[in-house]
Amino acid sequence: MTGELVRRSYSWRMKAAPYVFISPFFILFLIFSAFPLVFSLHLSLQEWNGLGPMKWAGFKNYAYLMRDPVFWKAVWNTVVLMFQSAVPQHVLALTFAFILNSRFVRGAEFFKAALFLPYLTSSIAIALLFKAVFSMRMGLLNFALEHIEAIPLMGAILKLIGLSPPVNWLGKACYVKTAISALLIWQWTGWNAILYLAGLQAINPDYYDAARVDGATWPQVFFRITLPLLRPMILFAATLSIIGSMQLFTEPLIMTDMNGGPGMSGYTIAMNLYQVAFDWMYFGSGAAISWVLFIMIFIFSWVNTTILRGDAEEERI
Repeated sequence: MTGELVRRSYSWRMKAAPYVFISPFFILFLIFSAFPLVFSLHLSLQEWNGLGPMKWAGFKNYAYLMRDPVFWKAVWNTVVLMFQSAVPQHVLALTFAFILNSRFVRGAEFFKAALFLPYLTSSIAIALLFKAVFSMRMGLLNFALEHIEAIPLMGAILKLIGLSPPVNWLGKACYVKTAISALLIWQWTGWNAILYLAGLQAINPDYYDAARVDGATWPQVFFRITLPLLRPMILFAATLSIIGSMQLFTEPLIMTDMNGGPGMSGYTIAMNLYQVAFDWMYFGSGAAISWVLFIMIFIFSWVNTTILRGDAEEERI
């Protein structure tokens, strides 16, 4: 009888051992992911200043957001910055990836490291650097424009397009988004270029050899072989850009101020969330903004995935 109990105890311990080993992950997940997620959803339906008791508000926080012009200003700015920065950076990233993937580039490893360096640099340091570059008085960009203006005819051209120095890049609403977008392009182009380069190097060279034998032109090879095979990586990189752009906070905050600079032209959804929740202590409204932001990211990512996968299916047909 005792031997039977020992065998059962040993058998139970052996069966339970795997679950014991993986339990730390689930415990940490519940504490740091699942609980905050559920609590934020609950909080979005409450009125709470972080100190007193919570008061049930239902969907009032969401209804207020739909009527808040400041929130919609933040949404517009965020979406514009997303397209204004993401499209150029992916075009440049693809270009750099093709150049680095060619057989004629020497020192490709050095250029890969140089392209990847901005991604490794602190966002705060980059924002401070670009704030100095776009400074009206001492900025390098205005310094360069002053020298370009001295070239015959260039001064007239700069004046015609409204870039006669000194330009108040961060003090005029029409230039703020351009300055922030330039920062984002510089910071993230290298990261996307490395992703696309990895995708290009994963393509089987036999496809190109077969196309060359069939007499395919360079555009045919690009649109019929390279682009379709690179589409999964494009989808991945574009989705990451959407997620990152919709959560912009550090860069516009440092380059402008908590209100996004003149005309609130650099004011993003994440800045609105921070201001509402932590400056004004409306934690319920802040939680509601976070859930609306999540829904927007999901919608943009779904549209992006649908478009790219739809194109791929049409090509198969």
